Amino acid sequence: MEEKLIQQLEAAVAWLESLSIGSQSREIDGDAIAASTDPSIIAFDEFLTEYVGKVTAAAAKTGGQVQDVTNVLSDAFSVQKELLIKIKQTKKPDMVGLGEFLKPLNENLMKAISMTEGRRSDFFNHLKAVAESLTALAWIAYVGKDCGMSMPIAHVEESWQAAEFYNNKVLVEYRNKDSNHVEWARALKELYIPGLRNYVKSHYPLGPVWSATGSAASAPPKAPAPPKAPAPPPPPPSSLLSSESSQPSSSRPKEGMAAVFQEISSKPVTAGLRKVTDDMKTKNRADRAGFVSAGEKEVRASVPSVSKVGPPKFELLMGRKWVVENQIGKKDLLIDQCDSKQTVYIFGCKDSVLQIKGKVNNITVDKCTKVGVVFTDVVAACEIVNCNSVEVQCQGTAPTISVDNSAGCQLYLSKDSLEASITTAKSSEINVLVPASGPDNDLVEYALPQQYIHSYKNGQFVTTPVSHSGG
Repeated sequence: MEEKLIQQLEAAVAWLESLSIGSQSREIDGDAIAASTDPSIIAFDEFLTEYVGKVTAAAAKTGGQVQDVTNVLSDAFSVQKELLIKIKQTKKPDMVGLGEFLKPLNENLMKAISMTEGRRSDFFNHLKAVAESLTALAWIAYVGKDCGMSMPIAHVEESWQAAEFYNNKVLVEYRNKDSNHVEWARALKELYIPGLRNYVKSHYPLGPVWSATGSAASAPPKAPAPPKAPAPPPPPPSSLLSSESSQPSSSRPKEGMAAVFQEISSKPVTAGLRKVTDDMKTKNRADRAGFVSAGEKEVRASVPSVSKVGPPKFELLMGRKWVVENQIGKKDLLIDQCDSKQTVYIFGCKDSVLQIKGKVNNITVDKCTKVGVVFTDVVAACEIVNCNSVEVQCQGTAPTISVDNSAGCQLYLSKDSLEASITTAKSSEINVLVPASGPDNDLVEYALPQQYIHSYKNGQFVTTPVSHSGG
């Protein structure tokens, strides 16, 4: 009798639980349908069709790496749509929960960044333009003026400004060569300006609106790990949002270099130091002489260098691309048989001078130190990337000169190249020397500004270069 009563009670509880689960699932489905039919989501669908579709169609005409990185871009915008729908069903999370919430978007960004790493490909500027531009999607992480980022509209504009440097390189390189690449670059710009900027301005000017009654945004529950399971891999080095604990920094344990500095500062400065007596000083030691013997010098000279340098190259590939790589201490490098369809790529050279006689399409100086390049005419652009202490002289014409991530760059312009457009990014100590007005005068040197002042005036930021006065 008791067993039958227990069975009936269990059956009744199971029936009530099924009713409860069914009603909850119907409520969740209803919320999802309502969120997906919201006017802002419908507008985002139209935005994807118009702008992302245009970039995808242009990438299909070029194929290769351009299409691959465009597919990553398309996936990232599709993920943002899913997150916008979830935001309408989710309560506003803390910074840790927000970082976990944005993890799918961050994975697409990291995938695009990984495509720009390694040896520089012929489509490096395409890859870099997409990787830099995808940071604009982080506008969705804006949760207030104290979150450490610009407001959504300004964030989209700032992110595109960083990407436009590489996008312009694509336009210049393919302007007279391949209209499909030009179409792709223009479509990419329209995707963000005005596309994404106008969408954010119309629907989320103050950031996303989280649900007041929805579920909490939290990481999915983790299954218990089996015994002796390997430790999980570390998180990626960078992300759209740095998720830090809301715990005060003073109560959190120090990590990394912070822990080292804390340990150093907690001990007396002279702790652990030995007292140096007179007989221990070098000038008083009998076993030390003030010169280096010939035998010691020979031993030191015979130690091989630990730095690895690839084999030197100086050749014309496929009749289109001059490759000058790993030339060390060569002051007489010369290219005197070239035409306007060829490009020159200079990589990993040091203490060398290259002279290019004739007109070429493009010149790239990459990862070089103390290198001089003298050229006559260039059709597209002369690019200086990841260099240190280089001198570049244009004897004819050059429509564009770009300097990226370099320090100590001297540019010598001729009278015919004074109208050249000079673009700089993440670079310092850039000087431009131009001919003086008089025939017998020396060159006049101008230092390009590398510091700027940003002032908020009349509802917008005004940027002006810092003027240095000799003191």
